[in-house]
Amino acid sequence: MDLPSKKYQIIYADPPWSYRDKCNAGKRGASHKYRCMELSDLMQLQVKQLAADDCVLFMWHVPPMPLEALKVVEAWGFKLKTMKGFTWHKLNKKALTSFLGMGSWTRANTEDCLIAVRGNPKRINASVRQFIESPHAGHSAKPLEIRDRIVQLMGDVPRIELFARQKVEGWDCWGDEV
Repeated sequence: MDLPSKKYQIIYADPPWSYRDKCNAGKRGASHKYRCMELSDLMQLQVKQLAADDCVLFMWHVPPMPLEALKVVEAWGFKLKTMKGFTWHKLNKKALTSFLGMGSWTRANTEDCLIAVRGNPKRINASVRQFIESPHAGHSAKPLEIRDRIVQLMGDVPRIELFARQKVEGWDCWGDEV
């Protein structure tokens, strides 16, 4: 599937990371929910062609693979600003207590979205908070609030969501699940 030819000031991505975990031996791992991509395939995506001269990348990464996330950032033509642009504390849907995920060493209940830049993009709002608490909505589903916070931070500028699962007003989207 080809990437669009338009240029964007915001690129929001939740890559379908391929990594070995115990869940993949059963029916619970990511590869049983959607098509995962190897690191080399993620790095080869021509995301730089989507980026305006001044662009921000917001990219979710998996905790056991921070170095791989940095390789993708660099391959896509960006420079890391922070590994913790947004931290999502997952809550159980009904009880609103901390969700109990899998994790490698400890049971995971947060996910992080890094921020990387190309050029010199300007934020328009310095009061956007990093920490988000919201219910877990299923495997790999991210809080809808993140998109709103990104727009609050950067403004109503051309933006795209990569590896999108649904169409969202104001966002172009790309992915095999849309």
